Amino acid sequence: MSLQEKMVKECIGAAEADFGVIKEKRGGTFKIADAKPYVDAVNAMKPGDGQSKEIFNLHVQSVNAHYEVLKEITDTIRPEDDPFIEHHQTPPILEILFELDPSFKASTKKFIDALGANKALIGLEAVRRYGGMYGPTCVVDFGFSVGSVPNLVNRILKPLGIPQKDKETLLASKSWGMNTSYGLGGAFRAAIESGKTAGEAEAAEVAQFQRLYDQPTAAQKELMATHNLGGHGPHSSFDLGKYMDGYSKKMRPVVEAAFKAGVHPANIVTVPAYCVGDIGHHIAQSAYNMFKDDMVFAIYEAVTQVFSATLKKGLEIGAFKSGWDVVAAATGAPAAAAACVLALDAFNVPMLVDLLVKRFHNYAAVNPKRGEADELHNVDFMDILKRGESIIDKGGKIKGIELDFSPVTKHPVISNPQRYTYPACAITQRFAALMSLSDFPCYLTPECVTATAMTNMMALSPDKPGAPMKGCKDCAVSTLIKRCAPYAKGALGSFEGYCQCKETI
Repeated sequence: MSLQEKMVKECIGAAEADFGVIKEKRGGTFKIADAKPYVDAVNAMKPGDGQSKEIFNLHVQSVNAHYEVLKEITDTIRPEDDPFIEHHQTPPILEILFELDPSFKASTKKFIDALGANKALIGLEAVRRYGGMYGPTCVVDFGFSVGSVPNLVNRILKPLGIPQKDKETLLASKSWGMNTSYGLGGAFRAAIESGKTAGEAEAAEVAQFQRLYDQPTAAQKELMATHNLGGHGPHSSFDLGKYMDGYSKKMRPVVEAAFKAGVHPANIVTVPAYCVGDIGHHIAQSAYNMFKDDMVFAIYEAVTQVFSATLKKGLEIGAFKSGWDVVAAATGAPAAAAACVLALDAFNVPMLVDLLVKRFHNYAAVNPKRGEADELHNVDFMDILKRGESIIDKGGKIKGIELDFSPVTKHPVISNPQRYTYPACAITQRFAALMSLSDFPCYLTPECVTATAMTNMMALSPDKPGAPMKGCKDCAVSTLIKRCAPYAKGALGSFEGYCQCKETI
């Protein structure tokens, strides 16, 4: 079996496992055991020729550890706790690396000191985020976009006198690796909105950032003990201490083996985190509730069908010359399918971006205590649709594969919006359903697919950092707010504006 065949099989397996569970369980009550089909799909992942078995073990064993520990300590997760479920893995992984590599621990200490020395930079970014200067941002981005944690961390790491490998690991740990649930600006916002001075708020922000790297596990426990999502109090679905302790014990031998085999530590902190979210977050009560709506579920179903058909067709016609071609099709096809849905109600991406950017600025004005990640998925949603519309506008092909949108246009629900509203005026129902997904777009370019594909690619070069993504994301927001252009004249600006995608360490 070729690499491309294996990747297609594993990506479709993960996506269809999630879809199958949600199709069966939507509208019902979530139980941890519901996610077993996803675990089974992950357990079918195997390294091929030239791929690192240690990278695959980081992925597969992390999913199993996550699932097994959760089953031992709880039977469900409330919606208010599920967004954070994939943030509990990187902290203990980092602390294992601190033990395995004292020099990395020493480099982390120098980075912590550098955070304090860069308080003006951290304060500037916190103020800009607080005031909404950048518009909607993806605060815990997988790239280097404006207003994100990787953007800030990259700036501080570049001149720092520590080994390049350690810089890369620290950068990866708060991008695709998810070192705690903290988002840049949260402590600043909380302090200034509680009556503290701007100077005091800046000091609080720096101290919180330092805490993430000094004591990652303790910091995550503190964040979960104080979150109040929806006004329903702190984390309560399970004992987080028991979870992190149990997860750490199960993953220690896996991490040690990867470290001994020469896997880049940046991949060690990344791979175990990005693959676990399907258990308790993508397969979760919140998803079951959202997909009760027939139109929302129909869009998910149609997008998944376009995704699977495109990958299978790509194999049939020999379109995939490398693993990266599979990645392009696996992420681009569902994005184009989502853009097809948008067009059915006579909306387009410029209209969508204009709407959500304007809404953000009003949202910021009326919600000064807003969460730093509130608009994160709106940003992802706009980026997905922008990419998808671009594919359609360029002929509806990816790597020579002609996309078939009939699962969208001929879907019995999507093609009959009059059955789900006032029948004579059914011109906005599909857009309305898409807007539900704008807060939870993880199903439009399925995260389990991205994780599966990236593990395959990282396994080909385990000694090179696979995260964060280097290169321009072609951010949708930046088409309206020119924050990534030479005429962005504020401090930190460059030819690329405030973006760091071409200034990576």
